[in-house]
Amino acid sequence: MDNICEWAADTFDEYIQYHNEEWGVPVHDDRIHFEFLILEGAQAGLSWSTVLKKREGYRKAFADFDVQAVALYDEIKIQELLKDPNIIRNQLKIRSVVNNAKQFIKVQEEFGSFDTYIWSFVGGAPIVNHWKSLNDVPATTPESDALSKDLKKRGFKFVGSTIIYAYMQACGLVNDHTINCFRYKELVEVKMAN
Repeated sequence: MDNICEWAADTFDEYIQYHNEEWGVPVHDDRIHFEFLILEGAQAGLSWSTVLKKREGYRKAFADFDVQAVALYDEIKIQELLKDPNIIRNQLKIRSVVNNAKQFIKVQEEFGSFDTYIWSFVGGAPIVNHWKSLNDVPATTPESDALSKDLKKRGFKFVGSTIIYAYMQACGLVNDHTINCFRYKELVEVKMAN
């Protein structure tokens, strides 16, 4: 498939669907922001396909990504999640989700929404890149460095710059579709319409 990003070509249906419908679309819903913070943190050291295959398991395990509910998870719930084969059973990652839910709520309280906070790091609009191939796409940027540093300062875990750049790509803070990909032009047109 010539008109799709290299990383999504020749993969399984859910992966291609994720590329075609979600990846790079600007997110302004705090629930979705929280979902991708969880999923990108879970990906650390693993492939995105591994996480994507467990997405439904994460949805069930973490109350459909309801940040208020997850912030209340106690030790009993954490021990239960460590036995759940439908998610990645890494103790540090599971504990980070509960911790990050608490920090996420603090950001919402300070800024009115997590969305307002997160978009301030890109000036309120997606950064549109012009990559010709997957090899051109960086793992981190000055923006992901700044956001990662600020999240860490606020007490978030599993928010290194590489994880945060992947989050920024997923949530459309940057358009990193390669210029030959059909989604590149569609998302540039969405940006121009807003």
